[in-house]
This record gives sequence, structure tokens and C-alpha cells, in this order.
Amino acid sequence: MTKNLLFDEFLNEVKALKELDVFLKPSDKRRFSKDFFEYSPVLKEELSQCCADLVLRPLTVEAVVSVVNLCRKYLIPLTLRGSGTGNYGQSVPLHGGVVMLMTSFTKIRNFDSNTGEITVEAGCLLGELNRFLITKGRQLRLLPSTWRTASVAGFIAGGSGGIGSVRWGFLRDPGHLIGLEVVTAEANARKIQLDARSAEALNHAYGTNGVITALTLTTCPAVDWQEVAIDCENLVSAIELFQICTKAALNLFLCSFLEKRVIEHMPAWSGKASGKHRILLLVAPDGVSTLKRLTESAGGDFNHLGSEQDKIGNGLRELSWNHTTLHMRVINPDWTYLQMLLPQPEIDFIETINRNWGDNLLWHLEAVSQQGTQRIAALPLVRWQGHSLLEQLMRDCKDSGAVLFNPHVITVEDGGLGVIDANQVKAKKTFDPKGILNPGKLKGWV
Repeated sequence: MTKNLLFDEFLNEVKALKELDVFLKPSDKRRFSKDFFEYSPVLKEELSQCCADLVLRPLTVEAVVSVVNLCRKYLIPLTLRGSGTGNYGQSVPLHGGVVMLMTSFTKIRNFDSNTGEITVEAGCLLGELNRFLITKGRQLRLLPSTWRTASVAGFIAGGSGGIGSVRWGFLRDPGHLIGLEVVTAEANARKIQLDARSAEALNHAYGTNGVITALTLTTCPAVDWQEVAIDCENLVSAIELFQICTKAALNLFLCSFLEKRVIEHMPAWSGKASGKHRILLLVAPDGVSTLKRLTESAGGDFNHLGSEQDKIGNGLRELSWNHTTLHMRVINPDWTYLQMLLPQPEIDFIETINRNWGDNLLWHLEAVSQQGTQRIAALPLVRWQGHSLLEQLMRDCKDSGAVLFNPHVITVEDGGLGVIDANQVKAKKTFDPKGILNPGKLKGWV
């Protein structure tokens, strides 16, 4: 039987399933086969022609099980998709097959008022989830800058950190993910429950080793975050103040640094460009006066922008993490970016890189907590000048001591620390022995 006849047979069985939406239009298949991989010129070239053969949206977990069983039976590649807000091609089908939309699973199943733990279905939007939590006096610990539109399972499967990382570190740190409900791709697909330890292997695995249908997450007390912007004339002084803020006795939810050449291109609602470098902070109300005092001691300009809750539309969150890249690309799509953890002392590293790359690199820094220690992550804007110069820049950063998280590669490992996670591979062998889930993304399996 030819491949086309096999797929026709598969499609006929799919159409007979209940509680399932089937998308056959070429425009739908193209639309749901893309995320924001175009942030990377490298991935744009590599992934632009990738397209699903079929897009499905199950309406129940039972329908998920049925789809997985059919894909396993016919060895059809199966790629999961939430809101499609990823930047690394996490939900792009490298080998065609089925893209399965998880957007129907939006229920909040349980909230524990004693612990603050919440169990929610995979397709629930983080913005909706956070709004619910705030009515309970809680909030999510970590959010991407796409928090208004990103799905919760997409963030767990494809993200790593973001807003909140200054206090709470990264998604794979113990204590964030408490459990998962997963559909396996074994010979007979089944729904199983994983505790916190077992769930670790599916955290940031791009949906390569299990279909997440629900999650249990920890939360933290809600805070009326205050928006503060601090402008500094001198680069060294600005970065020193940035670090002082993260190490002071303050309750911070965000601490971002944008050099003045970036501030010049931010949207008008973000505040008037002052020709100075800018620190953006979300701080608890009791920390505003301390930030003002620290700013005055450093000779900076302090601006308390008010409560974040008063901002119906855009706020400082939309200037942080990869939203900074988004705004710069609106001005000029030739800008791309890197991701790295800076070596200490950070200012020496920045000045070293500046000497060699000048105006072709603009600094965007984010304060993060790494294993309980305050560190600086960088998402610098990089002017695209071709593959060879991008590779040279990455070598320069590594040679100068930075830990690089390459956003221009497709596999889980190459975008992380570059090492194979044996637990992720073991989970894939157990839950997806035929390798049908998002093939090509888990290097250890290949």
C-alpha cells in the first residue's frame, strides 16, 4: 500500500471519530504549522516550508486518546500546538503529519485555597488563569511576555522562564510543576497521572514525550505591582544600579534593562525617550520608596508610573523578555536576538563584546534567580548580517564566559545547555516508543 493510500485510510478513520474538529483547508494547515520562528533568520530559512498534512482539534481527552491511537497505528507524526506563541519552532511539524490543537481544553479543574495549587487544562490561556487566581488572592509565579495569549501547557512544554524569574527562577526548578495529566503514545494510548518527580522529564520537552492534557502548578500571593522606570546616563552606572536593585531587600516581579538605543525604538505608550539607559521594574508597594532612594544615590532619574492594575492595555511587562525583540522587529525585521547567562563581572563581558560588535548589538538584560543567586540573563538585539557573523558572535560570547541558549536551533538540547537529558529520552522510550510525537526535536532520541 502506498503512503498516500495509507494516509487516506488514516483520514477516513479520523473522520469517523467523535468530539473532534477536522481542518482540511490549505490555509488552516499553513496557519497552524507556524509559530514565531521568524524571529530567527536561521529558523525562517529552515522551517518556512514545513506544513502539516492535517490539523485536528479534539474536544475531549477521550478524543485525544483516539487521535494518538490512530497516529500510532499508522505511524503518522503528531505535533502538539497551543497558542503558537513560541519562538523556536516548538510546534512546527518538521515531517508533516498531524498538528493537534489543544485549545479546547480551557477548564480550571481545581483550586486549593490552602496551598494555592491549581489544576488546569492544557489550553487555558495564562492571562485568563492569572485573572482567576487574582480573585482568589493569588497569582502565577512565572509568565512569558506573551502571557495574555500563551497557553499554560505551551509555556511548560516550550518555555523556560520570564516575568517572575527575578524571584522564582526557571520553570524546571523544583517546586513549580506539581503534576501532569498525560496521554501516552504507547501501543494502546492511555491517560496517566504523573507526580512532580515523574513530570520533570516532560517539562520543557516540546511535547516530544507525552501529550499534556492538564497540569497542577504552584502559585504565590497576589501583589499590587507598581511600575517604576529609572533612567541613567552612564552604561556602567546603569548596570550597577540594576544589580543593586536585584540584591536589595525588595519584592520584585520584574527587573529589565534596555540600553538607550533600544529605548529610542520602543512604542510611544512606553514613555518618552530620554536619551538615557532605562531600568524597568515591577515592585511591591512597600519597595517604591527604597527604589527611589537607591536611584537618587546613583544619580538616576526616578519615575513611579503607578499601579500595574490601572493599565488596561499595555504595561511594562510588554517591554520585557522577547517582547523587546518583537518591538524592535516591528521597526526593522533585520533585528534578531541571542539568549545567554552572563559571566561575572557582567560589565567587563559587556564592554568586551561591545568593542568588537558596536552598533550591531544592543543590550537587553533581565534579572533572574539561578539556584538562589541573583544573575543577569541577556537577550541582546543582534543585527542580522548572515550565518557566519552570527556564529562568530556566539563563539565570542562563549569564549568570554557566557552560557548560551541558542534561539536559532530546533532541538530541545541545542537550545539549552547542549547536553542530552537522559530522563527526557527515557520518558520518550517509555511513553512514545515509536517516536511519533514531534519528531526531530529531541536530539537524544535521534
